Amino acid sequence: MTDAKKHWSGVAEAGSLFGMRFLLLVYRLFGRWGFRLILLPVISYFYLTRRQARQASAEYLARLSKTFPQSHQAGLSTVRHFWCFGEILLDKLLVWMGRIHREDVVFATPDAFEEVDRSTRGGVILVSHLGNTEVCSALAHQLPNIKITMLVHTRHAEKFNTLMQQTNSNACINLMQVTDMTPATAMLLSERVAAGEYVVIAADRTPVSGADRTSMVDFLGAKANFPQGAFILAGLLGCPVYLLFCLKHEQQYHLYLEPFAAQIRFNRRNRSEQVQSSVQTYAKRLEHYCQLAPLQWFNFFPFWQVVSPANESQD
Repeated sequence: MTDAKKHWSGVAEAGSLFGMRFLLLVYRLFGRWGFRLILLPVISYFYLTRRQARQASAEYLARLSKTFPQSHQAGLSTVRHFWCFGEILLDKLLVWMGRIHREDVVFATPDAFEEVDRSTRGGVILVSHLGNTEVCSALAHQLPNIKITMLVHTRHAEKFNTLMQQTNSNACINLMQVTDMTPATAMLLSERVAAGEYVVIAADRTPVSGADRTSMVDFLGAKANFPQGAFILAGLLGCPVYLLFCLKHEQQYHLYLEPFAAQIRFNRRNRSEQVQSSVQTYAKRLEHYCQLAPLQWFNFFPFWQVVSPANESQD
């Protein structure tokens, strides 16, 4: 399998538990500027050695600029894209350490947060690889009675849970490793939602188990595969569905929570069309938020079906 066709789950994870601990130690000893000094050679190495990631970044930025010409004003470049990724990595670590405080977060859609706060039901929250999903723990701190389970594909979910507990005993988020959605997993999540818990799942990466449960939809002016799993799961759970985006603007994180559906229902006759419609609606909302924070969508792997010529000119 060529690099261009490699599935994202086959790309080695950019960090390890040891690496996370080392970065935490650097921050504790030297603060953010010390962290940045260490980050510079790390990001430089990552940029120079990950050709596929550079190409994917260039293709995304080119498509974004073509779809939203005004995004050129953000000074888009692959180098800035990689550096932004490193900066967000520090903020992820700060979340785990409990160093992201209420004053660091702006709840940009207060009505939606109040709706969740008043509700006694659980639900599904769809997130993406845009911004910093870990800051959704701020949602848990703002609404102290809320419990969150984040579904992840990483093999290190249990280790990350341990790290979060060691760095912050008040961590309100539990990571659950899910490679494939089995009936047992669906039942467990149904019980949690029934108890008022929220299940958080990314809806912008194709499933690890293959591309058989994906929808080809319009995204930034071209066709791209998006997973159906999050929407099928929401339909099975029969609960409210929300979108959550967390974008960094001027040293503060802005949380955007918006209702997606009171309940997703699929019938047998039109199921495929209904799933397709849900995925397309999500992709359009992701487009909107990518426009708000162009350098904060971190999918450094081939996303569209046809490689853009921009890859060769910008690499």
